[in-house]
Amino acid sequence: MEIYKLHYPENVEVDTDEQYSLAIGFFDGLHKGHYAVISEAKRKAEELGIRSAVMTFDPHPSHLFGDGKNKVGYITQYPEKVRLLRSMGIDTLFVVTFDWSLASLTPEQFVDVFMKGLNVKHVTAGFDFSFGSKGSGTMKDMASLAEGLYGTTIVEKVIDEDEKVSSTRIRKLLSEGNVEETALLLNRPFRTIGTVVHGEKRGRLLGFPTANILPDTNTILPANGVYAVRFIVEDKIYDGVCSVGVKPTFHSEGAIQAVVEVNVIDFDGDLYDKEAAVEWIGHIRTEEKFDSVEALIEQMVKDKNSAKEMLAVHH
Repeated sequence: MEIYKLHYPENVEVDTDEQYSLAIGFFDGLHKGHYAVISEAKRKAEELGIRSAVMTFDPHPSHLFGDGKNKVGYITQYPEKVRLLRSMGIDTLFVVTFDWSLASLTPEQFVDVFMKGLNVKHVTAGFDFSFGSKGSGTMKDMASLAEGLYGTTIVEKVIDEDEKVSSTRIRKLLSEGNVEETALLLNRPFRTIGTVVHGEKRGRLLGFPTANILPDTNTILPANGVYAVRFIVEDKIYDGVCSVGVKPTFHSEGAIQAVVEVNVIDFDGDLYDKEAAVEWIGHIRTEEKFDSVEALIEQMVKDKNSAKEMLAVHH
């Protein structure tokens, strides 16, 4: 998959004569609804005999507007988005910098620069996609501005359990610790990517050594609690039990940022500084404060057994 990083107005040209069937959107989460859009663009590419392409934006618009006060955390980190699009067989990815220069373009200017300028022959987007200054352009405008140079397809909303599949819905589920339903909407387990870093090493003293994952600061995490997870490092997959939270048994409220710690089951080795991924499979319990270390250890044994049972079903 070819990747082009574009920035308006300095760098918006691509040195190729290829024609594209383009799926356009932010696509955070790459959930069922996004897959419907991208799959349709890919189908259209095959029909027209041209390259399939996806256009996404970085950062999320919420990081720019409102002084970033209401910025959303990412469901899908950039490396994960690239991995998933590559696995879908997409030929080309355009990553457009979302800044004030881009946000100030009129719908007409946006079409001239990115649709006509990139030799796009077909544009596919979701029913609620908007573009141009203040989101004033709709897919109807995308069609009316084409001047016969490209076609358009609007993909209607995807419904699951009588409710629209959306990134907002997935963020809410994660805030409730509901990783099981999140996986249904994503068609795969929710995944967090990060680097294994040194922690307090308290888990080792308790008999449960953990790998501390440092995820990107803009990444959303599930609600504080304990989960059954898969731990992926160097292309190997391990079972694990993961705690995300502030370790209230050892820290007063507000003392530390939420920490992601994975007790990797049946693993013995050095993981420090390695890139790793956590796939969240099942919620075991909410985070709680224990009266004694002994009570915590007793619960950790139960958590590990619960994780093994949950993960056995997913193998």
